[in-house]
Amino acid sequence: MNRIVLTLVIIGALNWGILSIGGLDLVGYLFGGQGSVISRIIYGIVGLAGIWACSFYFKLRSSSQSS
Repeated sequence: MNRIVLTLVIIGALNWGILSIGGLDLVGYLFGGQGSVISRIIYGIVGLAGIWACSFYFKLRSSSQSS
């Protein structure tokens, strides 16, 4: 599950990078615009993955304390 979450977070980060550099929202472009249902679902899934990825900080913190 963590690998899937990390992959989705990377996709989101790349999408933001492409948007900032080239002005292209790749997810929106590929799936019918920012307002399309499928794009909004993808944005939501990537957002949930970002929330899940926040738990990685706690795992890093606990592993560094046990070392």
